[in-house]
Amino acid sequence: MQHFWKDTRVIWAAYIAAAVLISFQKITQGFFDGSLFYDWGGRTAYENYRIFKSAFFYLTEGQNPYSGYSNGPWDLFKYSPAFALMMGPFALLPDWLGLLFWNLLNALVLLAAILKMPVLTSGQRAFMAWFVFIELITSMQSSQSNGLTAGLMLWAFIAFERGKNWQAAGYVAVSAFIKIFGIFSAILALLYPKWLKFSFWLTAWAVFFTLIPLLVITPSHLWQVYEWWWELLREDHEASIGLSVQGWLQTWLGWMPSKMGVTLAGLAVFLLSIFAVPARRRWSKDAPTNLSPTEASADKPSITHRPPSAVHRLLACASVLIWVVIFNHKAESPTFVIAMCGTALWWCASEQKWWEKALIWVAFALVSLSPTDIFPADVRRGIIQPYVLKAVPCIIIWGIITWRMFHTPKIS
Repeated sequence: MQHFWKDTRVIWAAYIAAAVLISFQKITQGFFDGSLFYDWGGRTAYENYRIFKSAFFYLTEGQNPYSGYSNGPWDLFKYSPAFALMMGPFALLPDWLGLLFWNLLNALVLLAAILKMPVLTSGQRAFMAWFVFIELITSMQSSQSNGLTAGLMLWAFIAFERGKNWQAAGYVAVSAFIKIFGIFSAILALLYPKWLKFSFWLTAWAVFFTLIPLLVITPSHLWQVYEWWWELLREDHEASIGLSVQGWLQTWLGWMPSKMGVTLAGLAVFLLSIFAVPARRRWSKDAPTNLSPTEASADKPSITHRPPSAVHRLLACASVLIWVVIFNHKAESPTFVIAMCGTALWWCASEQKWWEKALIWVAFALVSLSPTDIFPADVRRGIIQPYVLKAVPCIIIWGIITWRMFHTPKIS
């Protein structure tokens, strides 16, 4: 039976089936009562998909993609003009087919990345695929782009490992133009050689995606669209605290520091932990040169620069995947498929002591299972949601990862 769950054919079938069944369920639910949603023509069970596809038509028709319309979706589009253009192939299809392809894209880009992850064993890849599965379902039930974003960030890591800087830069750029926080995966370049070359490619990709809407609109209108987007982002920053460090500080400690201050503090700690890894290994006389967590080093002692070990590279990737969620003041439940990818990587790189085993399953319960009917509704409304318990295990695990990157002198 253990071999059954590790069979990649079974995993592919599960991911495809989930995307198909969720799409069918949401399409057949139709519209809800419009009176509940500001009389904006009603709301579907796949409203985020409608928001994304509508942005394509607003953009190409010379309208403001970031404004609400009486005959449009109930909420606002908050992503880049390039993302609005990317939705064109889906928007031109009927909803039942476009939504299906959209969910398949989110599911399969993520799964393909997981099953291609370097350093991990086949068993670890299978574990990671099943570990994030429920959280991916939560994201697809909201027709969100989080599975796609997580997959692109993992593909960037894979490209870094392969020494493909132009590919890594492309994946980072695409993820950033879907969700801005995807840009933080570029920090991983600091752990690899030729990071200046990566910076060149990232700049080139960024220019490309910035200007690609010129295929359908004029330069003056594109400039106006970016002004509208910036105005929306500036106003949106004050709107909520989300399932984040900010939300945890406010609900647990009654402390409401500046959102920007919390984010910058978290970014400083994250950057210092990334810089600490190569710096420490450069001066460690017995720093190993292992290429995987299970390989032992046979090298002679040296004080020359050595690349971070595979374990530290995995931890760095895990750190950024969790960081972009817990320090995002807009983080909501479907976003946590990204953080759970980081949590799974932490587990694969951990020593798997008893307390780590306990923590990984507490994280699975509070993050992935707490929104489901396994937890009674009163518990969800009275405890889980008010105390942002979905975020707490990820905050703890990110702290453990950071501590380990600062204090572990070597990996053998």
